[in-house]
Amino acid sequence: MRDLDDSGWLDRIEDLGELEGYFEPLGQSHAALFADRGPVLLVSFETRATIRARTDDQLPLGFALAEAADHSSLTLIATEESWFRDPAVYAYFDRLVDEAFFEDFDRVVFYGAGSCGYAAAAYSVAAPGATVVTLAPQATLDARLAGWDDRFSRKRRLDFVSRYGYAPDMLDGAGQGYVIFDPRQSLDAMHAALMARPQITLLPCRGLGARVETALYEMDVLEPLITHACAGSLDEATFWRLYRARRNALRYLRGLTNTLAQMHRTFLEALACRNVVARLGGPRFRNRLTVLEAELEAQGQPLPKALHERV
Repeated sequence: MRDLDDSGWLDRIEDLGELEGYFEPLGQSHAALFADRGPVLLVSFETRATIRARTDDQLPLGFALAEAADHSSLTLIATEESWFRDPAVYAYFDRLVDEAFFEDFDRVVFYGAGSCGYAAAAYSVAAPGATVVTLAPQATLDARLAGWDDRFSRKRRLDFVSRYGYAPDMLDGAGQGYVIFDPRQSLDAMHAALMARPQITLLPCRGLGARVETALYEMDVLEPLITHACAGSLDEATFWRLYRARRNALRYLRGLTNTLAQMHRTFLEALACRNVVARLGGPRFRNRLTVLEAELEAQGQPLPKALHERV
C-alpha cells in the first residue's frame, strides 16, 4: 500500500474493517478498526505515520499480530500524535463499556508506545482486569503534574484533566501492567515512576534509547512480548528472557559502544567490540576494535587474550 496517499490508505483500512468486523471514524482525527476472531482481544493504539512506516504491508501492528494468532483486535488509529485526547474517543469507549463489549472476551490486552502508550494506560480503565503493556508512555502532559517535560509544548492545549485523563490513576483497575523504558532517558523514567502501582511492573532497559518500540521491534522482542501478554504468560522473568535478544541487535550494540566511548571507557569499549566481532562480525566494530587496541597498547594496558585464545 506504499503507493497510496493517506486518504487511499485509510480507504483500504476501512475495507479491511468491513471484511473483518467494522471500521468506525471517531471524529476528524481518529478511527477504530475491529476484527472479530477469537476470545482474546488485543487493543492497540497507533498513529497513521507509525503504521505506514513500519512494514511494507502497512497494517496496524495490533491487527497483524492478532491475526497471526487468531485473536480479535481493536486498533485505535490517530492521524497525528494526539494522545487520543478527543471527546469522540471518550464517547466511543463509554459506548463499549455500556454495551459490555469487553466482557465478551476471555482476556483483554492493551498496548501502546509513547503517546499511544499513554492512551493504552488511560483507556484500559474501560476493561477492568486487562493486561496493559506500555513502552515509554507519558503519564500526562498536564502542566501542573508534568511541567518538567518540555518535549511536547505544542500539545499542552490538549485536555488531560477530564475523561480518561491521568493515566496512572486509570491503571488502578488493570490486572497486570508493564511499563518498559530506558532509565537513561530521564523524562521517560520520570513518567514511568508516576505509573508505579502494586500491579504495575516497571522494566527499566538501559540502552534502548528514546525509540523504545522501534528498538524492541528490531530486536524481534516486540512480537513475542505481545504474544505472551495475549497468552497470559507474560511476567517479569519472561520479559528479561526475551530481552536477551539485545545481545545480537546491532543498533543496540552500537548504542552501547557509543555510550562507552562518550564515557571514555576505552577498555570496556574494546571488550564490547571484541565480543561483537567474535559473535557477529561487522566491519564497523572490527575497525573500532583495531583503533582501541592500539590506544590501549600505547597506554600500556593491552587487552588480555580472549578465553578461546588462552592455552
